[in-house]
Amino acid sequence: MNQEGGTTPETQLVAQRIEKLEAIRKLGVEPYPYGFDPSHKSGKIRAEFETLAEAETEISAAGRLMVRRDHGKSAFAEVLDGEGRIQIYLKLNVIGEAAFALWNLLDIGDFVGVTGPVFRTRTGEITIQVQRLVLLSKSIRPLPVPKEEIRDGERVVHDAFSDKELRYRRRYLDLTLNPGVQEVFRKRTAIFSSIRKFLDERGFLEMDTPVLQPLYGGASARPFTTHHNALDMQLFLRISNELYLKRLIIGGFERVYEFSRNFRNEGIDRTHNPEFTLLEIYQAYADYNDMMSITETLFATVAEEVTGSSVITYQGQEVDLTPPWKRLSLLDSIEAFADVSVKDATDEGLKEICKELKIELEADAGRGQMIDELFEAKVQHHLIQPTFITDYPLEMSPLAKRHRSTTGLTERFEPFICGWEAANAFSELNDPIDQRERFEHQMSLREMGDDEAQVLDEDFLRAMEYGMPPTGGMGFGVDRLVMLLTDSPSIRDVILFPHMRPEHLEQGEDA
Repeated sequence: MNQEGGTTPETQLVAQRIEKLEAIRKLGVEPYPYGFDPSHKSGKIRAEFETLAEAETEISAAGRLMVRRDHGKSAFAEVLDGEGRIQIYLKLNVIGEAAFALWNLLDIGDFVGVTGPVFRTRTGEITIQVQRLVLLSKSIRPLPVPKEEIRDGERVVHDAFSDKELRYRRRYLDLTLNPGVQEVFRKRTAIFSSIRKFLDERGFLEMDTPVLQPLYGGASARPFTTHHNALDMQLFLRISNELYLKRLIIGGFERVYEFSRNFRNEGIDRTHNPEFTLLEIYQAYADYNDMMSITETLFATVAEEVTGSSVITYQGQEVDLTPPWKRLSLLDSIEAFADVSVKDATDEGLKEICKELKIELEADAGRGQMIDELFEAKVQHHLIQPTFITDYPLEMSPLAKRHRSTTGLTERFEPFICGWEAANAFSELNDPIDQRERFEHQMSLREMGDDEAQVLDEDFLRAMEYGMPPTGGMGFGVDRLVMLLTDSPSIRDVILFPHMRPEHLEQGEDA
């Protein structure tokens, strides 16, 4: 129904399907039964076809009706289940008049269950000879089914459900109509399982830390805020789980990790979504060199398990994840790619360098921010093969330990792959006095207008004052790893329900 109260072609189709629903009930058939017990998925039917056909085994299968070709008193159709499509064949004199009357009231999109033996048609198609037909769910809204044809034995799809925005908004349709999308999310699950296996085998324990936090910390980002009515207090959706996992290191757990659902009130682009999954790991008695080894080994191992090789192709570019990865300090990388030296530059000198290179800066940009802008503009896009960028200035790393040999730097690294940051890691700061000073500096930045500067967490400082062992920590966005290993161009392609602007059906948008 549109705003004027009229009808659209789609609402007319919905009305027709509701009429069919009523007709099905008049046949004495319940269109929404409570269950069905399929004995075989489509993949298993194909794999075991010869045995099933020879024994004339009666099997049962279930799925969504996707194609139907009616021929009077018989029909061919295709049913889609979680493993693919399988053809079915119905004949009036086999299933009977009542079941065939039901068949004539079914539509593309309905869920059905079928029972019968399997055979191969003259064209070689594996098919179920339907002896019993069950309606499992009557669809009211028609699927936007694309046009299809079989060409040289292959299914060719025309007018696919390809509108990006509609695909993200209606992922349920995307999963149904674009078979490759399901494979992306099956691989996503495999990636999570592989990471867990990797860490569990090395003695790490998976932990759970709060999503609702009285203070947000562990990263530089704007939070989402909420209110707890019973306690009458403001809370924040976490931007990181870092400070809580460090509390666990302080408490005596020596190797911990967590898949952390994080929320950052920031922009949306190809590699950023306000809600995302971050993996963070912490290991007592380790430093950032140990974390580099873990990072490159983890990425290569997961790639090998999920794709079959540590050499992958991402958007047409071959990427070799095999360790060891190249290592380059941040300041050296700027000198190498921008052909300028910033190691001994004053703050004013840095401003002049940025001006000469036509890099726009905020009026109050500090030294760390200027170096970061230089790196992003002149270096980052060159880093296609895995490269550890190491040894960040102190101003950029409020939670990292000071460099053991170079004044003004920290023991921090970020690996870059295909031009984007793949992780962030430190030799973790465990000096509570130094940490307090860093937090206080961050608070001064907040007072100057930097709303992404970190807040001072007194409870975390108190925990550190009880003593924290030397620790290495590393975190990375799992969504970006999924992008890499599924050759997906956007983070929205690997998040089932990415954030979108609201859709207002009441304003007459296509439903």
